[in-house]
Amino acid sequence: MSDDIRKRLSELRQALHRHNYFYYVLDEPEISDVEYDRLMQELIALETEHPEMVKPDSPTQRVGAPPLEKFETMAHTIPMLSLENAFGEEEVLAFDQRVRRFLKTDSPVLYTAEPKMDGVAVELVYENGRLVDASTRGDGYTGELITLNVRTIKTVPLAILEMVPERVPSRLEVRGEVFIPIEPFKQLNEERLDKGEPAFANPRNAAAGSLRQLDSTITAKRPLDIFCYGVGMATGLEFASHWEILQALKGLGFRVNPHIKPRARIEEILVYYRDLLDSRHEFPYEMDGIVIKVDDLGLQARLGEKSRSPRWAMAYKFPATQETTRVLKIDVQVGRTGALTPVAHLEPVSVGGVTVSRATLHNEDEIKKKGVRTGDTVLVQRAGDVIPEVVKVITAKRTGVEQPFRMPATCPVCGAKVIRLEQEAVSRCVNANCRAQIKERIKHFASKGAFDIDGLGDKLVGQLVDKGLVKSYADLFVLEKANIAGLERMGGKSAQNLMDAMERSKQTSLARFVYALGIRHVGEHIAQVLARRFKALNTLMSATADDLIAIDEIGPQVSESVIAFFDHRENRENISRILDAGVRIETEEAGAQEPLAGNTFVLTGALESTTRSQAKARIEALGGRVSPSVSRKTTYVVAGKDPGSKLDKAKQIGIKILDEKGLIECLEDPTAFSH
Repeated sequence: MSDDIRKRLSELRQALHRHNYFYYVLDEPEISDVEYDRLMQELIALETEHPEMVKPDSPTQRVGAPPLEKFETMAHTIPMLSLENAFGEEEVLAFDQRVRRFLKTDSPVLYTAEPKMDGVAVELVYENGRLVDASTRGDGYTGELITLNVRTIKTVPLAILEMVPERVPSRLEVRGEVFIPIEPFKQLNEERLDKGEPAFANPRNAAAGSLRQLDSTITAKRPLDIFCYGVGMATGLEFASHWEILQALKGLGFRVNPHIKPRARIEEILVYYRDLLDSRHEFPYEMDGIVIKVDDLGLQARLGEKSRSPRWAMAYKFPATQETTRVLKIDVQVGRTGALTPVAHLEPVSVGGVTVSRATLHNEDEIKKKGVRTGDTVLVQRAGDVIPEVVKVITAKRTGVEQPFRMPATCPVCGAKVIRLEQEAVSRCVNANCRAQIKERIKHFASKGAFDIDGLGDKLVGQLVDKGLVKSYADLFVLEKANIAGLERMGGKSAQNLMDAMERSKQTSLARFVYALGIRHVGEHIAQVLARRFKALNTLMSATADDLIAIDEIGPQVSESVIAFFDHRENRENISRILDAGVRIETEEAGAQEPLAGNTFVLTGALESTTRSQAKARIEALGGRVSPSVSRKTTYVVAGKDPGSKLDKAKQIGIKILDEKGLIECLEDPTAFSH
């Protein structure tokens, strides 16, 4: 190929990136649609003639790619923390007071406020100016890898604008909110209805569903858009304020919301909120509030973060969409910790585009406070525009036939005594062997973040418990195929598939194991914190209150809960039974070396003896890293059944390839494979 062709390809790509930016981001096109199409057709023709020169960041590569089998995961370099919510001016003023009190200043603090888009948070990772990865927020620490889908969004730059080349960082992690504007959303729903497909409930659901398509060619047909609002890692770039970050993102070609209030006192922020609230329906997209951030990054660093949210930011939510309906009945659900939660069954009503037929009443105190009775007409909202709840009773519509609610003195499932501790608002069933609690504990134990037992769904768990085949999650690993095959909708093949899934799940990490136990106040992240600190299960089980409190992110409540759990004889017996059944926790003793440290693995294709998530957990427990993409830094590519293009790339650049047997050998004797 001649140098002239290479030069022309580069010119066309740079020109089209620039015109995309002016058209989609600035809404100020410099050329006509005809001229743009002419440039695009020329690029397509050259790339068709020279396919070896097609690059992932070419403007032609937005049409989607072959379907994925499942989403891989990706850890965020810097956590994408959630925000505390405020629903009134008093809470916002209290937030400002907390900030100034923490900073020990009486001077006003300046904030930058932005519209809070009602969409899906994502992270875009650029290396040397090129988009290499994109992921969802996930749990804030790890998200799903959706690079192929994000590439189809026209307002996402595939390459950072090189107007100022020296400002393009070697690595830039951009955070943004993907959404679907209102009119394109309505058109999308009309098209779905015309095809006999169900309509999406609201734009946010449509955006989330579009980003989670395994077939990115479907995503490419959806009218997705994005506003970028911040950065994670930004190698080589320095900022003094959040406003500077937003301005820099605009300069690099990213779409930033133009309706931002920069560097303002809290009183001005409240005026900005009221103005947006009054005009929210005039905007072409949905928003559910504003995000308020301390503008000075130095002050942000001093304020720091709590376990799940920063001290320097808050979301001030708009009032939720509300509707009235009638309470048909109130019943009580029993959770895995024995907590009794009253639930109102409602005459179905559409709230914010979603049909609501049930709403939480939280606890007995909440019902008394609101005075909710069976038969009442009530105002219902989706709290934070998401979770349905009863706001208040319309007492003027009472007829006299309404019935007050009383928390049952005995469990509605097992009949055991219900107690309520003095310091708690929750009533609990005291029977740890209550069928409802057992079912919920088993569902949790088998969930994706825990033992990840494929095929063990709600109905099957219900049958296993109701027929007395399992009385705790420890019983799962001693089930026999004949017992399972005799259940409703479970033939021999289905039973064997479940047995195989349970056998695969026996290889797990300490973090997953701890999370699966269902210890109160110990979610996935805290389980990972405990696993990193104690390294081995026995060490954790013998930890003292002082040992636990000394860990960052572990407070008295979590400490007491962990100690109480492991002090309970039945819990220890269940753990022993699980381990005796062959469950193996891949972990290192405290102080030991991690034999796979420094090794990067890429998994492609389906594995038969284990799941991809379980293999990832075992590699990471041994110190290795699992990457979603192949590069020259990759140590091994593990090729399962029907591997994808990653295997071809590995062969091209000479990366060592392991089959499934090789992976198992590596995990069993990692020192022989470490580099």
